[in-house]
Amino acid sequence: MAQQTYVGPDRANSIERESGWITFAGIMLILVSIINTIDGIAAISTSSFYVADARYIVSDLNTWGWVMLGLGVLQMVVAMGVFAGNQVARWAGVVIASLNLVAQLMFIPAYPFWSLSIVAIDVLVIYGLSAYGGRPAVD
Repeated sequence: MAQQTYVGPDRANSIERESGWITFAGIMLILVSIINTIDGIAAISTSSFYVADARYIVSDLNTWGWVMLGLGVLQMVVAMGVFAGNQVARWAGVVIASLNLVAQLMFIPAYPFWSLSIVAIDVLVIYGLSAYGGRPAVD
């Protein structure tokens, strides 16, 4: 028979806060994944959606479209792992969100305010996964 342990109200609130941040980070990973996939497809198809005659630090809009598309697919896979409670997926989420943050900073010439918005979401995802994604402590 399994032994039941009492979890006090402070620890119960902490567990709820932690699971809330993990859920938020997973949902934001899915959202950013969808956005990056759409951005990547639009950039690859040479859509007139982006700023005309933008100068990029590295390569061109077509290359950054493929980068965004690849990141979008990876983010979706990692988000599913985060929802499954996989610790490897949690750390992969931190790495992928960090890579996406850098990629968005380099993608700024294409769509400046949108890229900065995604950077802010990436920072929150990194915080949620790194600060609250660990295994719960045993009292």
